Amino acid sequence: MADLEAALRPHVDSGEIPGLVALVARGDEVESVALGTGTRRDSIFRGASITKPLTAALTMMLVEDGRLELDGPVDDLLPELAEPRVLRTTGSGLADTVPGVRPITTRHLLASTAGHGFATFDSPVVARLMRDLKQAERDVGAVPPPDEWMRRLGEIPLMHQPGEGWTYNASYDVLGVLIARASGETFSDLMAARLLEPLGMVDTAFHVPAEKRDRFTTLYGHDEQGRLKVTDEPDGAFASEPAFASGAGGLVTTADDWLAFGRMLLAEGGGLLQAEAVRQMTIDHTTAQHREMGGYFLDGQGWGFGGGVDTEVLHPWNVIGRYGWVGGTGTAAYVDPHHRVVSVILTQVELGGPDSAGVLETFWSAASG
Repeated sequence: MADLEAALRPHVDSGEIPGLVALVARGDEVESVALGTGTRRDSIFRGASITKPLTAALTMMLVEDGRLELDGPVDDLLPELAEPRVLRTTGSGLADTVPGVRPITTRHLLASTAGHGFATFDSPVVARLMRDLKQAERDVGAVPPPDEWMRRLGEIPLMHQPGEGWTYNASYDVLGVLIARASGETFSDLMAARLLEPLGMVDTAFHVPAEKRDRFTTLYGHDEQGRLKVTDEPDGAFASEPAFASGAGGLVTTADDWLAFGRMLLAEGGGLLQAEAVRQMTIDHTTAQHREMGGYFLDGQGWGFGGGVDTEVLHPWNVIGRYGWVGGTGTAAYVDPHHRVVSVILTQVELGGPDSAGVLETFWSAASG
């Protein structure tokens, strides 16, 4: 492994990234670095979409329990999706719909093929998801409670027939509701009891209590001139438990907490999941049609359950079979089963601004060295 500090420090010293924590674990050997004023190894960051692998793992636990069927319809627990309307074509308007030809299953939700989500093509559905369901909303407190969220979702047509396309994000929020209804517990309580507590992920949750906020980082974005601006403070959106715990991107976490989760995957479930469940999570479930629709979301990757799976070596850091994902708040977490490596980087700057992914690429290059 290359020296992480030497690789990453220029991004902080230049002012591009106010602070970050990164680690690479190869077996018991862990190299870590915390850079930036006030940043330390146990600093807490908004995980965003590196939440998805945990939601997938929890879903597979309920499949193993027999509370969910992987290929069974979800409409008994999610009646709001029992008779979906589907856009006649991906370019159709909201009123130009046809009936669904098959029920939505748990597998469709895990594989992001259920029909709701962000897309690489223009669709009026995306605007409805953002307006009515607050998809991609920074303020987690603005998202309505689960039952109301599902009611609104049931009024929005699918962008494609279940199983026949690939769209991003929304299905992992649906999974959070499905898990809660299947278990009779709240999604956040079940996540804590079945996954976070057994793995010792003591700082991972859907909000940050007052006694931990001295370790919770400020989040930055970019203004129109590309300059850094504060988009969320430690006492902001995550200061109280949200009405809707987002399975797509709602967790805060630390580098060592996600490392514990990654090591569980490398240990083929570590006693929490069966090896077959981990295998299902970390293999590619996409077809050529899915990957074409996924476009830049799946550039050089397929999709497992909860994260991408490297299927091509487009960059030096790609490894066929590497599994993980990137979060819009400047985070990334991957496991490489072939080399037994877990890599995690958590930064304070949202993706999407000028050069925003550069620090991730620097980290991946260093981690693969």
